[in-house]
Amino acid sequence: MSTDVLDGTVLRTEIRLFRREPGGIFWVLLFPTLLLVILGSLPSFREPDPALGGLRPVDAYVPVAVLLGLIVGGLQGMPQTLTGYRENGILRRMSTTPVRPAALLTAQMLVFGGAALLSALVALAVGRLAFDVALPGQPFGYLLALLLALLGTLALGAVLSALSRTTKIATAVGSLALFPAMFCAGVWLPVGAMPDVLADIVGRTPFGAAARALDEAAAGDWPDWSHLGVLAVWTVLLTAAAARWFRWE
Repeated sequence: MSTDVLDGTVLRTEIRLFRREPGGIFWVLLFPTLLLVILGSLPSFREPDPALGGLRPVDAYVPVAVLLGLIVGGLQGMPQTLTGYRENGILRRMSTTPVRPAALLTAQMLVFGGAALLSALVALAVGRLAFDVALPGQPFGYLLALLLALLGTLALGAVLSALSRTTKIATAVGSLALFPAMFCAGVWLPVGAMPDVLADIVGRTPFGAAARALDEAAAGDWPDWSHLGVLAVWTVLLTAAAARWFRWE
């Protein structure tokens, strides 16, 4: 049997396993949009805010909801799954079969990456239909920023898995990384409403840069190349770190 067929079998298996996990489906696919609906239901979130340049808070929170699906999937979903496979010897046993362990890593990235992108589409659709939030005015720039953020998040998830010997450690490390990532993405305060100094600092992180880039593309402008550059640099560095430290056993 060819490796392509085996890789496809691994991917289909991982998709089925993900579909059987209601917790993963809720937190990655549904929670970001549910948070958007809850916040958007507040009257104050549907009034223009001078601190946001005249935008309504609900407008500013759509990109946040888009990033939140990436963050949860990349930092809470994938590291625990991969670490569990390694801890239970699944990756070691796979090395003795025609199935390549790398196929499992690729399948995990495709599953959680696909779920995160689907979550982003749901958030955009609900924002538009429920709260009349305009769709991104610069869709190509928005997509580029989103894909860079996704690649960086998955690379960070692989790094967390590489540094974690057990699933308990992966869960703890993922939780520690989750809340700073959510803050930088603007969950508690949109980056555009942060004080200038804090916004500059946050903008040097991958999720802060992604939030700024998505905001600019949503407004109809091409994302600033400095924000895209920050995302690209983080993606390269995290990918290199994951390749250097990740172990199959």
